[in-house]
Amino acid sequence: MEQIRFENVLPQVFATRDDLVSEIWRKDICFQKGNSYLVEAESGKGKSTFCSYILGYRNDYTGRVLFDNNDTRCFSIAEWTDIRKHRVSHLFQELRLFPELTAMENVEIKNCLTNWKTRKEIEEWFERLGIADKMNAKIGRMSFGQQQRVALIRSLVQPFDFILADEPVSHLDERNSQVLGEILMEESVRQGAGVIVTSIGKHVEIDYTSIVKL
Repeated sequence: MEQIRFENVLPQVFATRDDLVSEIWRKDICFQKGNSYLVEAESGKGKSTFCSYILGYRNDYTGRVLFDNNDTRCFSIAEWTDIRKHRVSHLFQELRLFPELTAMENVEIKNCLTNWKTRKEIEEWFERLGIADKMNAKIGRMSFGQQQRVALIRSLVQPFDFILADEPVSHLDERNSQVLGEILMEESVRQGAGVIVTSIGKHVEIDYTSIVKL
């Protein structure tokens, strides 16, 4: 997949609003593979909705969301499953980790489906992110910032054409934010992938191709 395109997309919840100012809603915008984008949003402007449209979780909008030239509304459940496994990775804002599993188990549960990374590569990411000592700790006993780093690792243990990182550094200090950004970009460049980062304030500092106001 080479591009994600929004063509005159407008969430139904915004249909009666005349004061909507956005560089995405009601616009034609293309996110290109190999480029990096920061989508900045104020609260209530539809950031979570935007992410849901890319992942196919919702389709309550007018206009079209296209992957290359394919309308995502036409995808079957099987096609969406393949897309989320091989084409689009997602680092959830709410993380969606399993609290009863360890940090490593949360990563391996996905890596076992994709067989994408070796144990050594995963352990190196844990080390760089300063949570090597937490690999065997249960997620439910870790801080949210530590969990964010585990969630990043999990999002990278698959092939992808695009990765969508929803507020990935909201609970991280400057150093860990920098390391997270480095790892995110290294893997994205290695795969030739596009990066879409969303933020309502603090954001990961990488060299963005474009900054878009939602």
